[in-house]
Amino acid sequence: MTISNKVMLITYPDSLGKNIKDLDDVLHTDLKGAVGGVHLLPFFPSTGDRGFAPTDYTKVDPKFGDWSDIEKLGEDYYLMFDFMINHISRQSKYYKDFQEKKDQSHYADLFLSWDKFWPKDRPTKADVDLIYKRKDRAPYQEITFTDGTSEKLWNTFGPEQIDLDVRKKVTKEFIKETLNQLIDHGADIIRLDAFAYAVKKLDSNDFFVEPEIWDLLAEVRDDIAAKGAMILPEIHEHYSMPFKISKHGYFIYDFALPMVTLYSLYSGKSKRLADWLNKCPMKQFTTLDTHDGIGVVDARDILSPDEVDYTSQELYKVGANVKKKYSSAEYHNLDIYQINTTFYSALGDNDKKYFIARLLQVFAPGIPQVYYVGMLAGKNDIKLLEETKEGRNINRHYYSRQEVSDEVKRPVVAKLLNLFRFRNTETAFDLDGKIKVTTPSDHEIRIIRMNHDKSRKAELHVDLQSLEYEVSVNGKQIDF
Repeated sequence: MTISNKVMLITYPDSLGKNIKDLDDVLHTDLKGAVGGVHLLPFFPSTGDRGFAPTDYTKVDPKFGDWSDIEKLGEDYYLMFDFMINHISRQSKYYKDFQEKKDQSHYADLFLSWDKFWPKDRPTKADVDLIYKRKDRAPYQEITFTDGTSEKLWNTFGPEQIDLDVRKKVTKEFIKETLNQLIDHGADIIRLDAFAYAVKKLDSNDFFVEPEIWDLLAEVRDDIAAKGAMILPEIHEHYSMPFKISKHGYFIYDFALPMVTLYSLYSGKSKRLADWLNKCPMKQFTTLDTHDGIGVVDARDILSPDEVDYTSQELYKVGANVKKKYSSAEYHNLDIYQINTTFYSALGDNDKKYFIARLLQVFAPGIPQVYYVGMLAGKNDIKLLEETKEGRNINRHYYSRQEVSDEVKRPVVAKLLNLFRFRNTETAFDLDGKIKVTTPSDHEIRIIRMNHDKSRKAELHVDLQSLEYEVSVNGKQIDF
């Protein structure tokens, strides 16, 4: 399949039913017409982080299915797969070979040595403090070799996720070979997970290091250019960073939209949202929810510090079962800049507010991505959260096949699916077209989308205080 301007579902392979076959059935029945693409979260054998510590990219974990199941999915939907450009599992054959053979291993240069990275008498405390890190300590882990000696390796994320050295020839070969193999199995888009961490450089903060990050992106783009697939760099940070990526011609994520939308619906004010939508490029994927928490830092300087604080506090106040502790170390939260909740529960499980949030997403610049829990207007899963003590599991409910069929009968979900079907078939949302966003008053927003020849005009008018809205196409009112 080629990429199409249709709603993309984000899902784990075992979240809508127990495997990829069940997912395929769900897409062709309960979600028929509402989904055009699928971001299939990591389906490889993995030793942690719900698939994000892969051991082997050449295999599908047997509990999910096999490559034929994924290729079948790709016959009807454009597909996005993850590639963890920053790290790989310490249970992978590459790590084990290095552990056994040390410097004689073919993969010795695949991993980034903490010890060899620093000059003599470094790192100092100032060096470690400078690093943009996900832990409250220096980001390394010790490897003990078969001969009894040891060495420190970079380890940005969880204990299973050992960092790669993207500067080395063996790593470049591994990246190229892996990506091309994934494309051969149906990937239309490769999502570069944690790519801003991949380049480490002395006397930098080791995050989004320029100009080296552009060299890496260009190499990866060139690696897959012949096969027509594209890359989507993933970065949770200040919007100026993804905007830089956009100026280099890549699609980006809009991770700021969730907080800006929550602020608008909590406050009833329209200006911040309108300003943001007028800034955004059309070559982007929009999100309200993903497999992670709601990003707070992404909205910095779009919302003022007081507005960010207001939105966070309001979320804890009006959100259904949203507690601060669920985003703390007590629940293994990795990122202090994210709040763990479903988007539906962040809006107090309110059907009307939730539907308006999705209307705004559908009319925003770019292609909408909808997380599977959001597709079914899912509430916070407190049971799974408490069973696992993993904060992000509040938004990672496992739906049985029967549950999916039951959920799509709820009025809010049926309405959502009709909205997505409308988005998938209405040519006014052409990415080569125009968008105009205005604020008739401080609590109203009007968004007009037109295709490139202006023959189709879709219009959304929302009153964020009264929660009244109207959708029309070429002057004719649309009901969902």
